[in-house]
Amino acid sequence: MSAHASAVHASAERIPRWLVRSIAVLLVAVLAGVATMRLAGYSPTVAPQAALAERKLAFADTPDGAVRVSDATTGELLGEFRGEQGFLRGVLRGLARDRRAHAVGTGAPYVLSLHADGRLLITDPETGQRIDLASFGRDNAAVFARWLPAGALQSLNRTPKEYPR
Repeated sequence: MSAHASAVHASAERIPRWLVRSIAVLLVAVLAGVATMRLAGYSPTVAPQAALAERKLAFADTPDGAVRVSDATTGELLGEFRGEQGFLRGVLRGLARDRRAHAVGTGAPYVLSLHADGRLLITDPETGQRIDLASFGRDNAAVFARWLPAGALQSLNRTPKEYPR
């Protein structure tokens, strides 16, 4: 292959400078826009609608490794879970880690709430952490939905197994 043919072939594969510059300008504009919005106090989170029902829950580990769930207001035992319980334990680990990071004790209850927009949240009033349980799928949300007060899901025409639609 001649030197001229190599030069022509190499220049045909190059990306035009104007395209590279346009992409760079676009990236800088997007980053500047995001930074401006964040510095101005804009938060992309959506506040939940009014709570239709809520229940304060207490979680405790038992000596045999089970997780005991009770109504923090009445003391009623809602369930005891043995075995892996991946989602339940994962959520509780995340909440406990946040409490340790904020140097908050473990005794205060969590609040499970169902909102008018269908969101099922577990909130830690001590740290302000809020987890939208429905975002983890129907089966995982149902783990917590069963602990809502009686009739709460029926107001949305749902049962714990059907949550969320």
